[in-house]
Amino acid sequence: MVQTKSMRVLTLNVCGIRASQKKGLFKWLKRKKADVICLQEVRATEEQISTKEFGLHGYNRYLAVAKKKGYSGVCIYSKEKALHVSDTFGSSIFKEEGRFIEVEQKLYNFISVYFPSGSSGDVRQEMKYKFMKSFETYLKKIQRRNKPTIICGDWNIAHKEIDIKNWKSNQKNSGFLPKERMWLDKITQKYGFIDAFREIDKRSEQYTWWSNRGRAWDNNVGWRIDYQMLTSTANLIPRKVEIYKKERFSDHSPLTIEYEKP
Repeated sequence: MVQTKSMRVLTLNVCGIRASQKKGLFKWLKRKKADVICLQEVRATEEQISTKEFGLHGYNRYLAVAKKKGYSGVCIYSKEKALHVSDTFGSSIFKEEGRFIEVEQKLYNFISVYFPSGSSGDVRQEMKYKFMKSFETYLKKIQRRNKPTIICGDWNIAHKEIDIKNWKSNQKNSGFLPKERMWLDKITQKYGFIDAFREIDKRSEQYTWWSNRGRAWDNNVGWRIDYQMLTSTANLIPRKVEIYKKERFSDHSPLTIEYEKP
């Protein structure tokens, strides 16, 4: 019998990598031993995280920095060295905001993405829609590849009613607007992208983000807005999922998925 191999992929919006490091993130990451780690909202330059506190032995780090200091930014830590790295999906506007990085490896491609939030008002919501439209064009492109791709990150959209605690009262709020949810319908149904978490875990009240207002964390009043989306399960099968909540490194929780490689 041929033995299958597994691969562990982790994604987390850190809300500032330096702040999360002080909360013990990197000590935990060393124990977790994921093959690929995708982080969003890093809010730091390469120089600011060049010290050993931000290093992981045996990993390569790839970083996309925002033009505005202390803002946005995404990165990928990977055990396998990249064949190619890209920090844009074709939009110069969002390249300046440091919202995308893609690492190509021998067998797979990995993306760390940070969608804009529209919660601050109409202007940013329109920017979010522009991002979604541009990113959709790129998603159609990568779906045609032979090499499987995993898109990790904070998509800032709760897809279905099961993915948010108070869905009735949030239907007019950014992150759960009908237009946003219909867009995710199109991504999963028309283009065939697979929400890897839901392939395994069908339960309600499984969230990855909680507001800092009120007692959202204490009462599990959350949103599931962090995803690992697959182009296909033909060559990569999700087997185990975990939303880690024993420690808090930011207002998001790490989402780890273990994949079987046939």
